[in-house]
Amino acid sequence: MVKLAKTFRNFQPFKALVLGDFMLDTYTTGKVKRISPEAPVPVIEVTKKESRPGGAGNVALNLKALGATVFSMGRIGNDLEGRELQKLLQETDTTHLITEPNYITPVKNRLIADSQQLIRIDFETITALPQNLEDEIIENLKTLIPKVQVVAISDYGKGFLTDRIISTAIELATSQNIPTVVDPKGSDFTKYRGATVLKPNLSESYTAAKCPPNAPLEQVAKILTPLAKQLLITRSEAGISIFDSNATRFDLPVHSKQVKDVTGAGDTVLAMICLGLANGLNIHQAAQLGNIAAGISIERLGCAQITLSEIAARLLEVDSDTKVFDENHTYALHQVLQGKNYSLLVLDKGQGMSTALFRTIRKLSDPKNEELIIYVADSDPDDEFINLLSSLHEIDHIILQTESLKNLCDAISPHKIFHLKEERLIELNQAKVLLDSILNKSSHFC
Repeated sequence: MVKLAKTFRNFQPFKALVLGDFMLDTYTTGKVKRISPEAPVPVIEVTKKESRPGGAGNVALNLKALGATVFSMGRIGNDLEGRELQKLLQETDTTHLITEPNYITPVKNRLIADSQQLIRIDFETITALPQNLEDEIIENLKTLIPKVQVVAISDYGKGFLTDRIISTAIELATSQNIPTVVDPKGSDFTKYRGATVLKPNLSESYTAAKCPPNAPLEQVAKILTPLAKQLLITRSEAGISIFDSNATRFDLPVHSKQVKDVTGAGDTVLAMICLGLANGLNIHQAAQLGNIAAGISIERLGCAQITLSEIAARLLEVDSDTKVFDENHTYALHQVLQGKNYSLLVLDKGQGMSTALFRTIRKLSDPKNEELIIYVADSDPDDEFINLLSSLHEIDHIILQTESLKNLCDAISPHKIFHLKEERLIELNQAKVLLDSILNKSSHFC
């Protein structure tokens, strides 16, 4: 497996265009206590009902959760569901989410009882996109694509993504070296020709290749690989298979603790692949991170947005190097700490592992409520000491450079600050006191 820690820490902010079919996913949850007297079917006593963006909307929110600036381009109806969907997507730029007067916003209502989906009810009418709206989308693509680092095309076969829109988006992006990642639909994948990554699921792959279910996956890949630079086939809880232009296969087994629901896992992979390609990762590195994200997603019920913080936590289970951040990796650290409290422990130059330090770390660690970050005030810290700190599960993150510490404290102030000075633990009142001491080099910090 490719070493992922360095690639993860190098993530930077990026802009993404999500082009595709936006819909509303509704979850009606309740309990089944009896069988209906009208027919031999269960009666659900509803306890909760909630709606989330689905389809391309789920991709958009996944990208937003990963720290991207997202432009949503698609269509909604002039109805209550369309307005609710647009409201739920307000964290993205919905300027190019057009309202079509006679179009019905697709709704997928899932009825769930005791964490088990019983039935799904779809409200939708598949209609072709009017010519005038297609022309408007084409013009918008010409101005928007140069502003982004990656284009995600999420096709659910609802009629919005015409062949002309798809080919224009891929051609415009390719001409400017912007990667396109396509989640396809239907039996004809030739309309996606030229994409950077084509990402069907297993069933879609066999249908598009017109192969029988018992055909080897390599046979399917040989038919589909000429259409894109990389073919990435998602296989739900079985993982991911990648094929290059020569149909050479690379498998990634999914790592999940419990499979609850595979809904939206493909969208999660799509978003993570976009994040990776926008940050210069190759397809194998991006797919490994996408596989980790999918493993987290299928442990939850319904469509789930996975954050960099959750990716980091899962990476830490197999790679302690993910803990170490310097001045080049502050963005990733900020994303990891979003919505969390953290305590900061400052260690002086020359500090080594000692009984006092070990006791201090055990004392300050709070696995349930608060992250513990270690700042090593040494411009050239001992590698063995850093590796030893990384191996301790009580420590969540390690900062090695003063500028990294300053950027972190400016963005997210620590809840508590401690300094281990001459084997004695001192609690500081304000981050400013600590930073002033470090930057002015007027104390034992430096």
